[in-house]
Amino acid sequence: MKYVLVTGGVVSGLGKGVTASSIGLILKACGLRITSIKIDPYLNTDAGTMSPFEHGEVFVLDDGGEVDLDLGNYERFLDIKLTRDNNITTGKIYQSVLEKERRGDYLGKTVQVVPHITDAIQEWIERVAAIPVDGEDGPADVCVIELGGTIGDIESMPFIEALGQFSHRVGPGNFCLIHVSLVPVLDVVGEPKTKPTQHSVRGLRSLGLTPDILACRSTMEFDENIRDKLSRLCHVPMDNVVNLYDVSNIWRVPILLRDQKAHEAILKVLAFKGVSREPAFTEWISRAELCDMLCVPVRIAMVGKYTGLSDSYLSVLKALLHASVACHRKLCIDWVPASDLEDATEKQNPEAYKSAWELLKGAAGVLVPGGFGDRGVEGKILAAKYARQNKIPYFGICLGMQISVIEYARNVLGLQDANSTEFDPNTKNPCVIFMPEGSKTQMGGTMRLGSRRTFFQGKDCISVKLYGNQKSVDERHRHRYEVNPDMVPQLEEAGLLFIGKDETGRRMEIVELPDHPYFVGVQFHPEFKSRPGKPSALFLGLIAAASGQLDSLIKKSISAPKANAEMTNGTTVSKQFYGNGKKLANGTKHANGSLDGIYYNGNGLHA
Repeated sequence: MKYVLVTGGVVSGLGKGVTASSIGLILKACGLRITSIKIDPYLNTDAGTMSPFEHGEVFVLDDGGEVDLDLGNYERFLDIKLTRDNNITTGKIYQSVLEKERRGDYLGKTVQVVPHITDAIQEWIERVAAIPVDGEDGPADVCVIELGGTIGDIESMPFIEALGQFSHRVGPGNFCLIHVSLVPVLDVVGEPKTKPTQHSVRGLRSLGLTPDILACRSTMEFDENIRDKLSRLCHVPMDNVVNLYDVSNIWRVPILLRDQKAHEAILKVLAFKGVSREPAFTEWISRAELCDMLCVPVRIAMVGKYTGLSDSYLSVLKALLHASVACHRKLCIDWVPASDLEDATEKQNPEAYKSAWELLKGAAGVLVPGGFGDRGVEGKILAAKYARQNKIPYFGICLGMQISVIEYARNVLGLQDANSTEFDPNTKNPCVIFMPEGSKTQMGGTMRLGSRRTFFQGKDCISVKLYGNQKSVDERHRHRYEVNPDMVPQLEEAGLLFIGKDETGRRMEIVELPDHPYFVGVQFHPEFKSRPGKPSALFLGLIAAASGQLDSLIKKSISAPKANAEMTNGTTVSKQFYGNGKKLANGTKHANGSLDGIYYNGNGLHA
């Protein structure tokens, strides 16, 4: 096993996650098997209880792990499925060491950071790196490790020490350290400044780690003189200084790495022999180029409560992007703070109220994502009502589905006090209730989490057709509340159809409104399984409906041949539909790969 460690210096937020994902992708394109680990130095055992405003979204894995959003980048870039153990936190490490101490595993020794914590970190890395990825016959060839935070942070010191020991233990040729640092361009001077990176590298060396490759983030491409200066003053070969300047979309980052021969530098440090030196990822390149060429817009109103930080909805944004590229449309997100749609805001801040409603009414589609707490709920209900009454494509995820049910009960059934017990425990018409098996005393890891199966109740509905007329689908969940099954007959009699349920038939998973261009709500989170080359079926449906392509999409989905390759979202599709010059259903081929990444889910959808 060989390891690539990605660290960060100078400031946080440089894009270490995207850099680590891109490194994994380019190595995978060279024919290697890749796995990834994210180290987060915080004391939380996982990201489940952290505020989206503080930490961004909580990414959910198949096994129910609530992890850092960078694992979402790894899964999307590498098209693999990771586990909760691929996210290491200080809390997990200390918890495991203390459990051993309580069992007496240390035979009475004084338990210390060195060697017990540092040993536990190294053992964890080796154990997880050895796990086969996605059914492979053996372990990965390379494990890409990202160390969160910035070099010099107090909380990351045990990990730095452990990784320093680890690099010596695995030996030369098995460990490559890539340091992501900032090379700022000062407006006054107008040239890149290398001093911050010099100090960062010096600090890294003082902690026992020596970078093999420098990945220098900057707003602009710098010239060979800057590269030479960094090489001399940071003691890194000039060929190993990579300039990661700002690009039009993050899919171009692996292309930057390839163009600067970063893969060759990594393969040389890791002493790989007989490995292809030229990455083969033409489909990825075509998709990145296509994304920049799109000019016909599709406007989606994102009605949420965390609109002040886009990372709070990172996977939703990525899933929308995957679907919009598939439909040859330029994605335009209109951020609508849900609370600004409410009547109270009209009195307190009429300008915000007016702006929010203008954005909502100007959108071609409405998406209400998940969330917790009652702030902005009435605004989300108003958004669902507007989309339903005005025949605007609507997609509700988790809370967004529950919102659509509450809105329907209030405005169609006439149950004005209908609500969720999350927001009104004493409501006389509880449309949404706390799950019977849920815990009201413990917060972390007590929700319904991970991949669960949804069974379709019929075939004459949009969702089933988008999923390829399958009998069931596996999607990832994260919720404590669910639609009250006792109110389902009343709602269905009024026209709201629950066409997806769990294995018991008592838990509602998918709701649809017939006689509407696209009104779908799901209790699960399909965004977590969306991939650049395999967009989520329901996100694809929303974008297609918003851009007038839904009928074409559904027809081609229905006529698609029976599957023989499993998709990440639980559907299946014939391998002949994959791009990269392979045969399509009609026996034709992509002439030059220019449409690679456009034929998704067997639909062959294009403008």
